[in-house]
Amino acid sequence: MEPKPVLLVAACALIDADGRVLLAQRPEGKPMAGLWEFPGGKVEPGETPEETVIRELHEELGIETRTACLAPLTFASHSYDDFHLLMPLFVCRRFWGMPQSREGQAIKWVRPQRLRDFPMPPADAPLIPFLIDLL
Repeated sequence: MEPKPVLLVAACALIDADGRVLLAQRPEGKPMAGLWEFPGGKVEPGETPEETVIRELHEELGIETRTACLAPLTFASHSYDDFHLLMPLFVCRRFWGMPQSREGQAIKWVRPQRLRDFPMPPADAPLIPFLIDLL
């Protein structure tokens, strides 16, 4: 069996003052379009996962945060058909600006207990219990 490449992606559970978590819907034309996920993206060469989260939150949502505001919570390790995904999940409660869709994706603030109501990629769904326990 041919080994699959490992894809390192960093994601963030952005939490507002009411304890809600921000989800973003994958836009049409992307793999797994229509599914809801935690904001984030592929870790670029020379980047740390924290730097990826900071960059992606700015690019996707127009908000700013700092490494000191990111707390590692858990991670996903999931085998897809073409690659194996490794995804650390950070929690961020401190950010500047109001999250806005900058890439045409729908975004929604969701109570932790309602996260399971949103269809997610297979790697994201197992992260939900950790957020429910935290919040």
